[in-house]
Amino acid sequence: MKLSEARVLYLARESLAKLRDEGLAEIGNFPLALRQGRELIAEWDEKGDEIDAVVRRKILSIKRGIVEGSNEWTILFRRYRDEELRKRGILH
Repeated sequence: MKLSEARVLYLARESLAKLRDEGLAEIGNFPLALRQGRELIAEWDEKGDEIDAVVRRKILSIKRGIVEGSNEWTILFRRYRDEELRKRGILH
């Protein structure tokens, strides 16, 4: 799923505002922090799309032909996704 630029901006703005308002972070330069937050969320979204594609290819390569949306497909998707996240150092 690809996030729109408007959604990325919204998520970055809301995240920074929440951190600031709850006293969890001091944000001296909000526009700079917002720009960095947007870049970080966009990069995360892009990596998620890459991982999703890798996982789907793995499931499609299984000869039995697992139907997307089935319980088996969901279990394999989660397992392979976690495996891929660990490989990339995103999940420990």
